[in-house]
Amino acid sequence: MAKDLLKIGGVELNSRLLIGTGKFNNDALIPEVINSSQSQVITVAMRRVDFNTSQENIMKYIPKEMILLPNTSGARTAEEAVRIARLARAAGMGNWIKIEVISDQKYLLPDNYETIKATEILASEGFIVLPYMSPDLMVAKKLEEVGAAAVMPLGAPIGTNRGLKTKELIQILIEECEKPVIVDAGIGKPSQACEAMEMGAAAVLVNTAIATAGDPVAMGEAFKSAVEAGRTAYLSGVGGVAKQARASSPLTGFLSM
Repeated sequence: MAKDLLKIGGVELNSRLLIGTGKFNNDALIPEVINSSQSQVITVAMRRVDFNTSQENIMKYIPKEMILLPNTSGARTAEEAVRIARLARAAGMGNWIKIEVISDQKYLLPDNYETIKATEILASEGFIVLPYMSPDLMVAKKLEEVGAAAVMPLGAPIGTNRGLKTKELIQILIEECEKPVIVDAGIGKPSQACEAMEMGAAAVLVNTAIATAGDPVAMGEAFKSAVEAGRTAYLSGVGGVAKQARASSPLTGFLSM
């Protein structure tokens, strides 16, 4: 039986759980969370990277074998996102980039139009682009068209831990998109990650729910197990839902024998 690998931009991954580096009370926990979650991809905001000082540089906590997914947090336009991505690659952080273009400072919803522009530019420059977006099928199709390696719809507003509030829209993307659909933002519990995977999502990215947990290391392991369970359930074929009761054993016949 062939291994069930996640393929992004020509890279094969065993883990379908992507994690982040923000909001930890102690950044020294990050290596332990990486180990407990068995994640292979970690996102980091470029504004938290300072190669001039080891004390403030988040990079010292990330093992070299991890795939870095720098994000363009703080960008409000496509031009700003492109500039941040180029800086990340020039700093030796690889060619993976998570596009975040957010001009709305209240709800922190991604600007899909600017995201498409940034994705097209960066994909043409050889970046493996993973755009964070509000779930909209036409936008997702356009992102695929301009070169996105995956699409990353939000489950709920970023940092809220509210779960899959956009579930039906995400399901449409899963059914219609050719590239991997990675649910990003809003997942607050392992059960919600499991649900996303049961729906057929290719992967999930979880940061706040792990970093703000009472025990982030244990929570990383819990999310690992949930993602694996959800993926196995999806591949096994989840049973259908019925409106009326259906007996699991015969209700008639045995009394007349």
